[in-house]
Amino acid sequence: MKKIILSLSFCLSALVFAQDYSVPAVSPRHKIEHQFSISKITVDYGRPGVKGREIFGKLVPYNEVWRTGANSSTKITFGQEVNFGGKNVPAGTYALFIIPQAQQWKLILNKDSQQWGSFGYNAQLNVTEIEVPVQKLNQPIEWFTIELNPTKDEQMDMTVEWENAKVVVPIKVAKPEITNKMIEKLKEAKKIEWDANKK
Repeated sequence: MKKIILSLSFCLSALVFAQDYSVPAVSPRHKIEHQFSISKITVDYGRPGVKGREIFGKLVPYNEVWRTGANSSTKITFGQEVNFGGKNVPAGTYALFIIPQAQQWKLILNKDSQQWGSFGYNAQLNVTEIEVPVQKLNQPIEWFTIELNPTKDEQMDMTVEWENAKVVVPIKVAKPEITNKMIEKLKEAKKIEWDANKK
């Protein structure tokens, strides 16, 4: 009987240690993905907490390039060409950097999406830069948060919030006339596939 109990204990221990455990992250990594027009938009970023600290102007200095979160640079992927805050950006994966100020933030898309933080930031690799006004929040946000929220069929808002600050960036389809033609072709192909399956 003791041998059976010991064997069961050993098996349970083996199962426990076989799980994909890791040391708890101080700034957990978070990934969001949202269907957009004929493709997707994905954001991969680290989520630091306020933890009683003064953030903007202190922990995150004004007028300096910030990694937009924690640890490795924040990555944003567009599956198709988009209009990002008023400027067209080709499909691809970019690092998202921010230069914060009290009243407005400069958001930067940079070609080098594989760097750690902003230590290797190279302005010559910037794809686009936009400036957006800062909104003051009545209720503080403890964990750094990026969200993608649809506003129309071919438009969404990307919101960035932390502590008592929030910015909103509108993202639209860059060339709706081309996209609409592609949608019609996709619909036609789906119809042909549907009709073929009914036979």
